Amino acid sequence: MAKKLFGTDGIRGVAGEPPLDDDTVFAVGSALGKSLLATVDATAVIGMDTRESGPHIAALLADGLASQGVAVRSAGIITTPGVAYLTRSRSLAAGIMISASHNPFHDNGIKVFGPSGMKLPDRQEEDLEAEIACLREDGRGTETKRLTAEEALRETYLNYLLSVAAEEPDIAATRVIVDCANGAASQLAPKVFERLGVDAEIIGDQPNGRNINEGCGSLHLENLRQRVSESNGRVGIAFDGDADRVLFVAEDGSVVDGDAILLLAAEYLARRDRLPGDRIVTTVMANMGLEKALGERGLSMLRTSVGDKYVLEEMLRAGAELGGEQSGHIIFRSYATTGDGLLTALMMLRILAAENRPLSELRTRLAVFPQKLENVRVTRKPPIEEVPAIADAVDRSRHELNGRGRVVVRYSGTEPLARVMVEAETQAMVDEHTRRLVELFQQELGA
Repeated sequence: MAKKLFGTDGIRGVAGEPPLDDDTVFAVGSALGKSLLATVDATAVIGMDTRESGPHIAALLADGLASQGVAVRSAGIITTPGVAYLTRSRSLAAGIMISASHNPFHDNGIKVFGPSGMKLPDRQEEDLEAEIACLREDGRGTETKRLTAEEALRETYLNYLLSVAAEEPDIAATRVIVDCANGAASQLAPKVFERLGVDAEIIGDQPNGRNINEGCGSLHLENLRQRVSESNGRVGIAFDGDADRVLFVAEDGSVVDGDAILLLAAEYLARRDRLPGDRIVTTVMANMGLEKALGERGLSMLRTSVGDKYVLEEMLRAGAELGGEQSGHIIFRSYATTGDGLLTALMMLRILAAENRPLSELRTRLAVFPQKLENVRVTRKPPIEEVPAIADAVDRSRHELNGRGRVVVRYSGTEPLARVMVEAETQAMVDEHTRRLVELFQQELGA
């Protein structure tokens, strides 16, 4: 059964509108509560990023959970991986994060974690959707009581990050500029770096409920790149709104994305015999340059669907220690069950300390194939194979690029978009195949 509410990263939409209207949000909490009734002393933890709609959504979810007898604790403003860590470390029945990640403030979302700290598998999300549909018919749209955040919960996660950092005492040698995206990292990141003694300049740490991701963070690196270039040797660290992803800016202003992070981390772990099977897991969006660079080092990679939950599922199947996405979701399985921007930042500081070389030099180990990703707004999302003109064009491009490039077409799991990604040996090849496919999507499915 195709899911209607849950996308690749939970439920997402415009706050106050379906599927984030009050009745549906309450039904989500109630449906989740019903699924947890078999758990002894069922307790869920709720966290959120800095969007102004977060507290209201949290209160409705808590009311829905409480209506089924589930106790609720609030971590207040915290990162998505912080909620995942609290869920598994405190043996809670579920964790819920209220965030729309990198989206603008008027959007919001609901991400659910099971007791293991992992996002729910597709089958469980499908079952929840069916229950939500039934419960929503009963209505129930007003919050009764806003939650009080427990500072001790945030401290628990903060202390865990510090314990990971303590494994490598030399990380404080790196000077950094940290962009918190006016989001969930705003309260945690300054404390982490201060307690570690890292010389950190913090920006994007003044959230007002509406400026999350606005001209800052991992999707808007222009300001950070300029500040790094003018800073005499600092490294830039950029989180997104809920800090489950991170990108870096080398001291020369060049961007270090998830593919480069994965290569450097894979090398680091392999040298320490901590990369089982000498392989990593990434997605269909990973650059071919990463595959080539890994192969030259005797390492390999497995590709899976986009979404860090699918990366983790494949990591568990393959027994892999490291996985992630080009966008900056990086999973170190010994430490986390989801992409964790703060944890990845600490691991990168560890790598920089071990290498004792500038990040601008390290990033050149990845020779990137030219790649272009175009988003096309669509009115519907039929399976690609059911649109003959598009399916034939995709097959033709793949045949022409065989061995010299790749084509990936997919729909966004959270927005009405088709994503067309073309990668090839030359920019001219990339441009030609991208243009051809984008025009067909616009003609056949365009809004």
